[in-house]
Amino acid sequence: MTDTSDTRSFAGGEAREPQESRLHRLMRYLPLIAPVLLWAVPCWVLLHGGQHWPLPVTLTGTALFALGLVGMPLALVRGHGRRQQDRAAIVGDTLLGASWILFTWSVLLGVLLRFALVLAGVGESQDRARIVAWAVLGTTAMLLAWGYAEARRVPRVRRLDVQLPRLGAGLDGTRVVLVTDTHYGPLDRARWSERVCETVNSLEADLVCHTGDIADGTAERRRAQAVPLGTVRATRARVYVTGNHEYYSEAQGWVDLMDELGWEPLRNRHVLLERGGDTLVVAGVDDVTAESSGLAGHRAHLAGALNGTDPDLPVLLLAHQPKFVDRAAAAGVDLQLSGHTHGGQIWPFHHLVRVDQPALAGLTHHGDRTLLYTSRGTGFWGPPFRVFAPSEITLLTLRSPHPPASR
Repeated sequence: MTDTSDTRSFAGGEAREPQESRLHRLMRYLPLIAPVLLWAVPCWVLLHGGQHWPLPVTLTGTALFALGLVGMPLALVRGHGRRQQDRAAIVGDTLLGASWILFTWSVLLGVLLRFALVLAGVGESQDRARIVAWAVLGTTAMLLAWGYAEARRVPRVRRLDVQLPRLGAGLDGTRVVLVTDTHYGPLDRARWSERVCETVNSLEADLVCHTGDIADGTAERRRAQAVPLGTVRATRARVYVTGNHEYYSEAQGWVDLMDELGWEPLRNRHVLLERGGDTLVVAGVDDVTAESSGLAGHRAHLAGALNGTDPDLPVLLLAHQPKFVDRAAAAGVDLQLSGHTHGGQIWPFHHLVRVDQPALAGLTHHGDRTLLYTSRGTGFWGPPFRVFAPSEITLLTLRSPHPPASR
């Protein structure tokens, strides 16, 4: 067999270093480019695109955009950097969400609406520019108010039946509640946390699962918001796996706190759920970012999670990120529960999420056997807005293809 592994490195007998792609070079500058675009584009569409506002309006508006351009990165650094100042984080996160929404609709309406107005023969260029500006401002204000209310409310319950071909008849009707991505953070949501737990308890679950990203911050710092999780009830078990945000904030502290609150941390291990003479393997793995965190013993290890299980038993797997489903499908897992995506959280960010993850939300099929359910998340990360990506508490009712005859 001919070895061709080095042929791409030579031309004319000389070795050449692989060239860095333009995309990779651009990505290195993205943290500098993105804030400028987020603030400069709306500034142009609202103030400098032919509107000819009175000079004081133009100067004041431009100054506000310049203040946002400078203030947002500074607030984000102070809030999420070494200082961890919650007030700064709230300001930075809010500005980030607001600028993203303003940018999105400045681009969409700045192009589509202006084009529609031209086709409709509406007025002079100045009239069209002003109509676009007011439309952008009105749409942004409406979406910010609605998005904030959506982010702060207790999620609606999403209910669905999931049939697992290998599920025994005795387990038919097993009620599994999924909460994930609660992201307790700078905004104190202790009361919200209590109400979420009350909703979960009203569902009378056999199994309650939390698939990670409990909070942004250490367990000590966000303890008051997380403590209500200790009131969650389940007839069989409450199980938890780590998300990537735990590994930004002393993950072992969160594992210990969840254990203290009565949850079973499934760190590459499993428990058995038995009912009616049938058994379901409930397994969990650390997040895929765990190994790079440097924490001893933390890594995603599916073989370890399934070690000692009967291969003929159905498996329910908790894994924070949907992209773990490739490994789950290769191992013959029946159902994987995940979060992480937030459903995109603020439209149209979901397009970027889909670049990294195989599923955005809902139930999808992978391989010959494996189903993946991806939750849009129970809370929100960073910007306190949800636009066209509602939060959820999920009730999954597991169904056997051969339910008991008495049903």
